[in-house]
Amino acid sequence: MRENFHAPFVNFGQYLFVIRELTARELKRKYVRSYLGVLWSLLNPLLNMLVMTMIFSYMFRRNIVNYPIYYLTGNIFWTLFYSATQQSMSALVDNRTLLMRAKLPRQTFVLSRIYTALVNFLYTCAAFALIVSVYVIRGKLMLTWHLLLLPIDILFSLLFAMGIGYALSIIYVFFGDIKHLYSVLLTLWMYLSAIFYPVSALPESMRNIIEYNPVYVSISFARRVVMDGMTPEAFLWRRLILYGVISFAAGWWIFASNEGKVMQRV
Repeated sequence: MRENFHAPFVNFGQYLFVIRELTARELKRKYVRSYLGVLWSLLNPLLNMLVMTMIFSYMFRRNIVNYPIYYLTGNIFWTLFYSATQQSMSALVDNRTLLMRAKLPRQTFVLSRIYTALVNFLYTCAAFALIVSVYVIRGKLMLTWHLLLLPIDILFSLLFAMGIGYALSIIYVFFGDIKHLYSVLLTLWMYLSAIFYPVSALPESMRNIIEYNPVYVSISFARRVVMDGMTPEAFLWRRLILYGVISFAAGWWIFASNEGKVMQRV
C-alpha cells in the first residue's frame, strides 16, 4: 500500500528530472559554438533596445516616455510567447526516438520546450532589471509594490503560450506545413502587439483589434505595472486570465484527444 501511495510522487519527480535534462539539452544546443553562451539572452534584448531606440525614440518621443523601457517590456513578453510556441511545435517530431524508447508522458517533451523558453525569459529579465534600475537611479522611473503583480502576468502569459504550444505540437505531426504558415502568422502577430510603437498613434478601428490581442494584453499589463506603477484596469485582468485559461484548456484538450495517434505518424 505504501509503495502504491508513493508511486505517483516518484514518477512526478522522474518527469521533472527528465524535463530539466531536456531543457539543459535545448539550452546547450541553442548556444553551441557560441563563446558568450547564455549571456546572449542578456545581450540580445539590450542590443535590440539600442537599435530600436535609435530608430524610433525620436519618432515617438511625444507619445512615449522612457521609450527603452517601453520597448523592452514589450519585447521580453513577445519573446516568451514566440519562443514557447515556436519551439513547442516540433517537440514531438524532434524527439521521435525518445517517444518510441522511453515510457514518458508525451506532454513531457512539450513542457521541456516551454520550460526552456521560461528559463531564457528569466535570463532576459536580468537585462530588463538592469535597465529599469538605471532609470530608477536617474529619477525617471519609480518602483512601487505593483511590481509584485508581474509574476501573475507571467503565469497567465505562459498558460496562453502553453495552450498554443500543445495544439501546435499535435498539428505539426499531421500537417508539417503549419510551421511555415505559423511563421507568417507570427510576423503579423508581432506587428499587432505594439511592441515598438504607441497604440494611440493608430486609428480607432486598429486600436480595437490590438487591444483584444492576447499578447498585447500581457504587454499592456506589464507596462501598467512597471512604467506607470499602477494596478492594471479590471478589463486587463479579465482578459489576461480568460485568455490564459481558455488557451490552456483548449490546447490540453487537443493534445489529449490526439496524442494516441502520434506514434502512427512520427
